[in-house]
Amino acid sequence: MKKIGTLLLALLSLQAIGQSVSQQDYQRAVSFMWDNLNNKKVFNLHLVPNWFADSTGFWYTQYSPEGKTYYQATFKPLQKSVLFNHEQVAEKLKAQLNTPFEAKNLEIAAITYLKPAQISFTAKGKKFIWDSNQNTLTEDKTQEPPRNWLESKSPDGKWIAYAENYNLFIRSTETGAIKQLSTSGTKNYEYASFYGWSDIMEGENAERPKRFSVTWSPDSKWIQTSICDLRAAQKMYLLDWSVDTLYRAKLLSYYRGSPGDLNVVHLEPVAFHIETGKETKLALPRIAHENGYSFQWSEVQGIGYASYRERGFQKAHLLKIDLTKNTTTTLFTESSETNTDGFNYWLYEKAGWIIVSSERTGWKQLYSINLKTNEVKPVTQGNFFVADVHHLDAKTGTLYFSALGKETGNPYQPFLYSISLTGKNLKLLTPEAATHVLSFSPGKNFVLDNYSTPTNPTVTVLREVKSGKVMLEICKADVAQLQAMDYQAPEPFTAIGKDGVTAIYGLLWKPSTFDATKKYPIIDHSYTGPHGNIVPNTYVRTININNQALAELGFIVMMVDGLGTANRSKAFHNYSYKKMGYNLQDHVNAIQQLAKTKPWIDATRVGIFGHSAGGYDAGHALLQYPDFYKVGVASSADHDFRMEKAWWPEMYMGWPVDTAYHNQSSITMAKNLKGKLLITHGGIDENVNPSATFKLAEMLQRADKSFDMMIFPSQKHGYVGDYQRYFTKLRWNYFVKHLLGAEPVWEFEWK
Repeated sequence: MKKIGTLLLALLSLQAIGQSVSQQDYQRAVSFMWDNLNNKKVFNLHLVPNWFADSTGFWYTQYSPEGKTYYQATFKPLQKSVLFNHEQVAEKLKAQLNTPFEAKNLEIAAITYLKPAQISFTAKGKKFIWDSNQNTLTEDKTQEPPRNWLESKSPDGKWIAYAENYNLFIRSTETGAIKQLSTSGTKNYEYASFYGWSDIMEGENAERPKRFSVTWSPDSKWIQTSICDLRAAQKMYLLDWSVDTLYRAKLLSYYRGSPGDLNVVHLEPVAFHIETGKETKLALPRIAHENGYSFQWSEVQGIGYASYRERGFQKAHLLKIDLTKNTTTTLFTESSETNTDGFNYWLYEKAGWIIVSSERTGWKQLYSINLKTNEVKPVTQGNFFVADVHHLDAKTGTLYFSALGKETGNPYQPFLYSISLTGKNLKLLTPEAATHVLSFSPGKNFVLDNYSTPTNPTVTVLREVKSGKVMLEICKADVAQLQAMDYQAPEPFTAIGKDGVTAIYGLLWKPSTFDATKKYPIIDHSYTGPHGNIVPNTYVRTININNQALAELGFIVMMVDGLGTANRSKAFHNYSYKKMGYNLQDHVNAIQQLAKTKPWIDATRVGIFGHSAGGYDAGHALLQYPDFYKVGVASSADHDFRMEKAWWPEMYMGWPVDTAYHNQSSITMAKNLKGKLLITHGGIDENVNPSATFKLAEMLQRADKSFDMMIFPSQKHGYVGDYQRYFTKLRWNYFVKHLLGAEPVWEFEWK
């Protein structure tokens, strides 16, 4: 009897592994891709307002199965209407350009509100002005001069600032007289410059792109800028093999420090007095460019506000700098034994306040700084997470902000609140249990609210800010055609985190052909990067992330935000500090817990994929948990944080570099591989240099491990166009073959 039972289990196992996937399954998967849904089968999942400059309303585009219509919503009177007569504009355009135009799909762009009943737009490369009162279409032949990004005009219009020979100059717009402000600039020690994220240089000794940046004081008497010091900075390198006309690789380089490096690009903040030409070094340290700093001028002459984080991100400072008195006052300091990821500030100087966010209580909360007394007081208090500050009403002393986790239910849904600066009269302004994505009018009297959940389509409304009252319903999402495809929204779930106490939240995508009597492999779509959380909390994101398409091939797809990710308590976030290699323990726990209550999940067939930090997860999963994760696809991953750009690991892994970096490295664990692993990278990825992917491949080869690798020679950090489709097909088929045990299909249509 025991032998028969063993044989039966073996047969069942072979049956599960030997599932087939048909051409029709692939075409059904393709039909759920975002490119085949957006404005084709789903409409108005997120409406974007284009606010009128005179604060009288906004225009927007509304889509339907018949096409698109341009609407406007006005405040006085409070109503919505078409922005213009589409049929008349189509006819006028046809007459002027001798080209047919469809009224329901007008091929126009760059729409700009000029004044009531008058807009401008471009069509077929020409600019037009439409007047709804006169029903006239006029070609606008005026040419706006292109903006010169290497110059900056003073607010009073009297001076033009520019750089020459690595020094800062100003030129009078009235007389043309030139005044040199700095004199010690040289190549690689450059005034009025900065280092851009992707300052790619072709060849070893090539020039980097020209960069220019200054900030004028409102009274035009001062100018603030930086010295960009590249003298000791090290480079990272790339080889571009993708140029059709070249038969040897093109060498690309860029300045980029790795964690712990001291020889990085530095910034030295300085200011100049225009009349005297005097240079003043601001009371900020020489700052590694990945740490950066911010500077805002006051309306008061010679005063500015600066903030910066120290290397290692464990201290952040907010300063008031008086250049006329040569004094510096520390207004706020945030410190942490891990990092100061939650620090930010909002300047409301005319009202007499600065608002800062701090996690000093264990939750990201708001504090006010009285600019007359420098006194710091709490504004919000409680066990919830403040996500953003939107507006301070100076007349009433009312602050408007978004926060997560204050209401019952999903702690990742942001709501809009108001509160007095005294900390009293806290009021919920968006009561719907949903994620509220907000856009405020220029005058801050109205806010457009796109609210939805992963299971409830978007409703877009216009609210009065001070009361939160819905003044006008703008539109509702149309998902009828999606539902006709037997689409079922992903299933929310909660699990218990690795601390044994805390609830963690996630979603499960099932195929539209789901059968609860069957068992399905489960694929973990992962990104445990501590600077955010990945689980979608809006309806549009649950679709455009393309998990449903993958599920259609016969999988359950899971996303979960475990301990160590962002937007909850400081203690929750700190779980990942110097321990990012263990973030996936919550994912393992979640799958094991889900399998106990959902018999259709096969916890013996677990896959994982992710990109960038998620790619680190996917590679690390098969090395840290080799008996649990069986198949992984890791794209554009930072497999060893020591080979990454400096800022991200130093924020979450610490500085200086210690043994934690070695312990969290996937490269040091290559010998652990048991399952099937595909690693991919863009050949010219300047964000996450492909060196770590090559290093992991080297160590896997040394360990005599079978794995697969794909390099996209022409691609950067994100793969685009045909390359993205190729990679998607590659990823799908890797799971179909190795996790489902089926024969993949390579040839299928993408539309």
